[in-house]
This record gives sequence, structure tokens and C-alpha cells, in this order.
Amino acid sequence: MFELLLVTGLLCFAFACRTFNNSLVRKGSILAIIGATFLTGYFLGGYKILWGFVAVSCWFVLPWLELLTRVRAMRLPLDKKFRHRYPPPDTSALLKQFTNDVENAGFEHAQDSGWEWDGIEQFTRFFYDAKSKAQARINFSLHNHMAFAYMSVSSRTSDGKTWTTWNYPFSYSMKITPGIEIKRAPASHSFAEMLISHRAFLAHRGVANDHLLEDNPDDLNEIAEQEMRNEVDHNLDRGLIRLSGNGTFRYSWRGLFYLWLQSIKDMVRLS
Repeated sequence: MFELLLVTGLLCFAFACRTFNNSLVRKGSILAIIGATFLTGYFLGGYKILWGFVAVSCWFVLPWLELLTRVRAMRLPLDKKFRHRYPPPDTSALLKQFTNDVENAGFEHAQDSGWEWDGIEQFTRFFYDAKSKAQARINFSLHNHMAFAYMSVSSRTSDGKTWTTWNYPFSYSMKITPGIEIKRAPASHSFAEMLISHRAFLAHRGVANDHLLEDNPDDLNEIAEQEMRNEVDHNLDRGLIRLSGNGTFRYSWRGLFYLWLQSIKDMVRLS
């Protein structure tokens, strides 16, 4: 009975930590869950420390189930071609809200595009603000039965760099291309807050308005296509992915280990 109460107490403590807004307190739930897992293995294994560590290791081994089954078998296109797309079903209310937020910040709707490949769907609504020479995107990603949305705002400079602020919710699945600077803004609750964060990002890096390039709103999808191809080429050079024929690529073993580390980071960061 004592063992059950101890494990239950740690789980209740973990749940209590999750109710706080303070990120450090919320991350305390990880320690509590790891402690509860260790004690579960320790008690069930006959009070042997080894079984406690075995139980904890399961949390770190778990991502490999998906990596070795689904991700290892994936084949993705070298070139993702944006085509005109209609918004995904059941996103109209959220898309309307996001669109109003972006347009209220002075951006104009440029186009709706996206791509689809083997159960993966991407819808992107592009915006452009000629005054600030910035583009914004509303993105809806659907992979099998998992869907999420995020926004970004980007500025390009005459030295070939792209400066992007976004609230993408996960660790990125590839190495970022050199020349692209990313600032995460997960705490931004609106596009207005993200735009303020982006302008502070540019100012902190010494990017003045006269350094920015003007874009043709009709070319935003082509710019996105080229950015994605550059990213693929960079990760091919780094060995994270490898060619798999018929214009596709797949993750190498090195890439799978990279994804595993990213998933561990998400377990900690999103806790």
C-alpha cells in the first residue's frame, strides 16, 4: 500500500505542477513523472534499482517505435510544388480569425497555396505588407490524423538572408538552411504580438528597413518552394537524408537519431 501511495503522490504532484503558468514549475512535472516511473519499475522488479532505470529508459526508447516503423519507411519529394488549394475542412473559423489578425496588422492577402504527398497535406495562406517589406503565412499541416496550425512572419535582406519569426509548435525535423535565421515565439497569443517580436528580432540583429528586399506578392509561393528545396539540399549534404529514387528522399540513420533527439527536446519543452 505504501508503494502505491508514493507513486500516486508523485503523479498528483506532477499534475499539480502542470496547473502553474511558470515554465520552471511546469517542468517539475517531468521530474515527478520520471520519479514515479523509476519507483514503479523498482517496486515491481523486486526492489532492484536496475529495473527502475529500465522503466525510466522506456520514455527515451518510445519514440523509436515510430521512427523505425513509420518514419523509416517514408519517402518525401525533393521538390514540393505549391499549387492553388482550398482551405482544409473544419478550419474556416480558425482561418478567418487568423486572417483578420494578419490583415488588421496591415498585411494583404496574396494567395492560397499548398501541397499534398502520401497522406501529408500542407495549406498555406500568404500575405504581404509592402510598407514593411514583410511576408506572413498562416499554415495548416495535416499528417495522417494529426493536425496543427502555426503562423510566421519573414523579412528578406539584400545579403541573401531570411529572418523568420514563428510559433511552430515542435522542434524542426531538419537542419535549418544557412542564411535563414529563426526566432521562436511560442508565447505569442496573437499575430500582433508575433509582429512585435519579429521587429524586435530585426532591431536586435541590426537589420534596418533599407536592408530589406521587396517581394512580388505573386511570387511568394515560388520563394517558399525554393526555400524548401534549399533545405533539402542542405540536409542531403549534412547526411540527415538520402536519395531514394523517383525524385524522393528518406531519412538516413543519422537523420533518425537527429529526429530522436528532437523528440526528446519536445518531451521536455512541451511539458
